[in-house]
Amino acid sequence: MKFSPAFNAARTLALGLALLSAGPALAQKTTVKVKNNKVKAKTTSATGAATKSNVTVAPAPVASAPTADPTAAPVTDQIAAPMVDQRAAQQVVAPAAADARVLTAASAVLAAPAAEIATGWLTDLDAARAAAKAANRPVLAVFSGSDWCKPCIMYEQEVFSKPEFLAYAQGKLVLAHFDFPRMKKNQLPAAQQKMNDAAAAQLNREGDFPLAVVISPEGKVLAKTGYIAGGPAAFEAYLKKVVPTL
Repeated sequence: MKFSPAFNAARTLALGLALLSAGPALAQKTTVKVKNNKVKAKTTSATGAATKSNVTVAPAPVASAPTADPTAAPVTDQIAAPMVDQRAAQQVVAPAAADARVLTAASAVLAAPAAEIATGWLTDLDAARAAAKAANRPVLAVFSGSDWCKPCIMYEQEVFSKPEFLAYAQGKLVLAHFDFPRMKKNQLPAAQQKMNDAAAAQLNREGDFPLAVVISPEGKVLAKTGYIAGGPAAFEAYLKKVVPTL
């Protein structure tokens, strides 16, 4: 709280008037002067004697703002930290055994190109076998000559690229495709050609085209066949003869 200069002047004047009232009863003349918080009073009695009084008035106290604690954080900076539910943070859900098999199968094909995953066909025999073992599904490995083998092209158009066959194979088979084009413009990258040659060395040493090989989840060759006419239905019927559980 802060008092104005006008309040100080009024306070000083009031004190001067008090001095007047305290003077001798016989005073005939009293002069009061106020300057810089000082009151000067001069009283002349009837006999001519003069009496002087000087009083210094202390200035009224000025209320000052409270001193801030330098160690205290500003009010605007005191923001409550968000509450964290420790129990919820500690909850960890373990995957079920069936889900673990699916995750293992998925990890086996993580390195496959995006085009392979999109079409459902792998081009790495080792990855296909690992996925089949993890998911307990047979492998269907197809060997093809996409730019020179007419039955191969027919197989692709009539069966393997059909949405209905891909829908049937989903959840039942692990699909693997190994192409051996001959035209220069269709040559495969060296790494892919190496994987195709390795697959052929294991499953198609005779060099038959087209060739479809059915492999058990344990890696055993169950059957081999060439071109089958009749579209997806005929090929699915063949697969069910080889693997009755399909």
